[in-house]
Amino acid sequence: MSEHWQLGKKSKKTYIKQELEKAILIGVIYKNTEEEVKVYLDELDFLAKTAGAITVKIYTQRLNQPDKRFFIGKGKVAEIKEYIENRGDIDMVIFDDDLTGKQTIKLEEEFGVKIVDRSTLILDIFAKRAQKAQAKAQVELAQLQYLLPRLRGLWTHLERQRGGIGMRGPGEMEIETDRRIVKDKIKKLKDKLAVIDRQDQTRRKRRDEMIRVSLVGYTNVGKSTLMNQLTKSEVFVENKLFATLDTTVRKMVIGRMPFLLSDTVGFIRKLPHHLIESFKSTLDEAKESDILLHVVDISHPQFEDQIKTVNSTLRDLGAIDKTTFYVFNKIDLYRKNYFDELLDQETKDQILSQLEEKLINDYGENVIFVSAIEKENIDTLRDKLAVLIEEKYKIRYPYKTHYW
Repeated sequence: MSEHWQLGKKSKKTYIKQELEKAILIGVIYKNTEEEVKVYLDELDFLAKTAGAITVKIYTQRLNQPDKRFFIGKGKVAEIKEYIENRGDIDMVIFDDDLTGKQTIKLEEEFGVKIVDRSTLILDIFAKRAQKAQAKAQVELAQLQYLLPRLRGLWTHLERQRGGIGMRGPGEMEIETDRRIVKDKIKKLKDKLAVIDRQDQTRRKRRDEMIRVSLVGYTNVGKSTLMNQLTKSEVFVENKLFATLDTTVRKMVIGRMPFLLSDTVGFIRKLPHHLIESFKSTLDEAKESDILLHVVDISHPQFEDQIKTVNSTLRDLGAIDKTTFYVFNKIDLYRKNYFDELLDQETKDQILSQLEEKLINDYGENVIFVSAIEKENIDTLRDKLAVLIEEKYKIRYPYKTHYW
């Protein structure tokens, strides 16, 4: 377990401990509806579970605007503080929004427990999931970029990572030295990632003759499971958010047509902007693809909002204009969750047919229902994907039928 930030005189781990920690979740209703905040908090609960925490209590508060000192109101602070003191075993309080450094310190002083915000939690998960050098550097860069504007509020004393004569100007405050240390680390990481990115671009150029397909989608929709079914390979799969962080690329052949299929990191609501910036080189795989397989969890009650989140991120990346095939996964769970056992098969088929018609109207002709875990409709997906790939090859090689 590596360390990325060191706050305080003794170095502190940035990761959440492996044993389950007890957490309180807090959401503020000031821009969204109460129903939307509930959805966000459900997702925050899943994030906490993924990081290694168990939620014991959830608080919400409606505010015209967040409080500058505590983010939440003083009365709510007193209520939560009393609960923490009476219970005696709370390890942390997790906010569904980003906090300033000063707010974090003030809340820690009031509650006497660790304060974590949504971005910190996501970064923690990313730090534990990162396996390859590129992903590790990207996570560390995102952490430092998140830390830099909060230094003054969080600072006690950064552990010295460089020193010696001439390293500090006369009369320079320690906080300024620490800020310079962080900026230097950010520059070194950006330089390192630039080198890796150039290497990746060289590798991608060597593959330019082949059509490239990327799996994109909200986190935990089953992209890695689908990739395993399509490629018959073993990509890590787990029922947790951000189970896959490092981009995986596999060569596939349908008929005699080869193509490259890549799995990318899942998107999520309120994904920290600095995290998107840090992972742009990884997400270039999607940007430079010919076809996107947009995987959707059809069983999720907010699947349409998840589609909007993914499309918004793709738009930010400049990848929204790609040929897109919407793969509505987990149709088995959809039937289990929404079909009454007393319904006859004809009625079930009619409901699914009407749903498919609506989705085609909303997202175009390239729509299919599958269950990656049950291998349902996977062969049909392969056949439809083959048609799209053949069309792309005809455009790329208009004067010959291109077989490999």
